[in-house]
Amino acid sequence: MDKKENLKKILESPTYRKAYEDTDFMKRSELRPVRLQLELLKPEMIMNEQKIRSTIVVFGSARVLPRDEAEANLKAVEAELAQHPEDPTLQRKLARAKQLVQQAEYYEAAREFSRIVSTSCQINGDCDYVIVTGGGPGIMEAANRGAFEIGAKSIGLNITLPHEQEPNPYITPELCFQFHYFALRKMHFVMRARALMIFPGGFGTLDELFETLTLIQTQKKSPIPVLLYDQNYWSQLINFDFLAEQGMISRDDLEIFQYVESPQEAWEIIVRFYERANGK
Repeated sequence: MDKKENLKKILESPTYRKAYEDTDFMKRSELRPVRLQLELLKPEMIMNEQKIRSTIVVFGSARVLPRDEAEANLKAVEAELAQHPEDPTLQRKLARAKQLVQQAEYYEAAREFSRIVSTSCQINGDCDYVIVTGGGPGIMEAANRGAFEIGAKSIGLNITLPHEQEPNPYITPELCFQFHYFALRKMHFVMRARALMIFPGGFGTLDELFETLTLIQTQKKSPIPVLLYDQNYWSQLINFDFLAEQGMISRDDLEIFQYVESPQEAWEIIVRFYERANGK
């Protein structure tokens, strides 16, 4: 091998790349602490540049549909079942389609809540109480959509998953982030949060709810309004009173959260909370 060939190999060698430009190097397990720091810093720096001073977090199911889509889906399933009325798979599909029509209320409520908050708080360029979601479909889409429809900013904190999740199309482009680590994503949900609005959901929603309840219970996070939408759903899903009766939590812990039945009620609770906090 002559020196020209060797020089070509040197210039093409991964070891010659600048460390921060070498993606293979950055993905090594030894670099995990650096990646964690970057996932903390990037959204923090950009949100500061965008003057995001505080947020309101909206959690809830990714599986909920807007009303028009849910109704169209139900009609399609009914037509399919009419052709095969004895098909048990289609019968189950019909039951789920009817559920989705009922659950569309949650989508519309999240959308309206976001409109109310964003209209009240994003005035003259101020960025307080900016809506932040997990950036996906369902309730997340509804909340980002409510802000989008009135020209307000909103944030999406997406996460890489085995089945890739695209951001919903209503997030402010400059405020759409993608995370690898759930822990760092959760930190960004909580760091600027002035309230949590939690709609019915599954494992992910429960994980995010209990993370926040624990942080407030252990005083790692100052008390903020934690609002559970639709008491009927939550009281069937989780027996909080039983936890208190068994001494697993204190009675005072039941005051960390409260139930709400409408977007307007939720917003009024948040407003009153901060009026009291500010001595008004």
